[in-house]
Amino acid sequence: MPYSIKQKLGAAGIDLPRFEWRLRRNWTLISNRSELLEAAPDHVGIRCDWQWTSELHLAKVFPSTGRRLLQRALRDWPIGFAEAPISLPSPPLVAFIIGHRGTARLPHLLATLRTIAAQRGVCCECIVVEQSDQPQIRQFLPSWARYVHTRPAQPGMPYCRSWTLNVGARLAQGPLLVFHDNDMLVPEYYAAELWRRYQEGYEIINLKRFVFYLNEFETSKFFETTVLAPNACSEAVVQNLEAGGSVAAGRDAFLAIGGFDESFVGWGGEDNEFWDRAQTRRVWPYGHLPIVHLWHAAQPRKTDPANPTLRRYAERLSMAPESRIAQLRSREFGRPDALSADALP
Repeated sequence: MPYSIKQKLGAAGIDLPRFEWRLRRNWTLISNRSELLEAAPDHVGIRCDWQWTSELHLAKVFPSTGRRLLQRALRDWPIGFAEAPISLPSPPLVAFIIGHRGTARLPHLLATLRTIAAQRGVCCECIVVEQSDQPQIRQFLPSWARYVHTRPAQPGMPYCRSWTLNVGARLAQGPLLVFHDNDMLVPEYYAAELWRRYQEGYEIINLKRFVFYLNEFETSKFFETTVLAPNACSEAVVQNLEAGGSVAAGRDAFLAIGGFDESFVGWGGEDNEFWDRAQTRRVWPYGHLPIVHLWHAAQPRKTDPANPTLRRYAERLSMAPESRIAQLRSREFGRPDALSADALP
């Protein structure tokens, strides 16, 4: 959107000086002017003291600031790419679980897998759960990634992300589960940092400080060159993305709160509802890591106020978390051959 001269002057006079100071001292403290931040107990990570997500206004007005922030963040936490994981003398401790449907985002998935293969400091596994009438992507996946196929419960059923993640969770070996989108590039020590917090006793862990949404041009350039330019231009810099995109959960805690709610069939709502139930466990919500999101066309009905999953979200949150947990635990979830009872109307 075009910004007025008044808006640009306000951003340059108020937001830009704060940005420059924090970019040099501690880039994780960068935020919008009216937002409150809470430092982690050990001062490694920041929690945004408000609900939902927000975009950095300055990066929208002056995109060059978003590029500079990305460049600075990747200097501390580089994103690496590898064709296969580094062999470590241990069983997998961290399991990345990715749900997928269709071929449009296959390049995104393959790029995401290469950043998972490049993880350092902890042994990882990866499970890709494809939900489709017929397998479409199996032959394109690297041999080290475990492939699982689930067939929709009904013809034409919209994608059910919750079901794919629950299926993967049941099959994972690692005690720490990372529920990860198929379009998110992560730093080399992402899994190691998650594992460190898990060893400290935290059961639900969100380490994302900023998610940099590459625009269509930069994403196309990345696919052509297979190189992530540190000065790439993002169309948005998003913070406070709680359970969305990538979040980790200890297996025992995940099962104890009933997994993901498989009644969310279609786009949206399941991650926020899961995060609400997750607050009954020991949560680490302080982010200090960057993640890069690859561009793709918007999800169908994403901004539609009549989206049924958004109504479903409001209905579910009208119940206390403990009641929802008891209800979900009474159902058999994560079956590769069937959705949970009452998941479909």
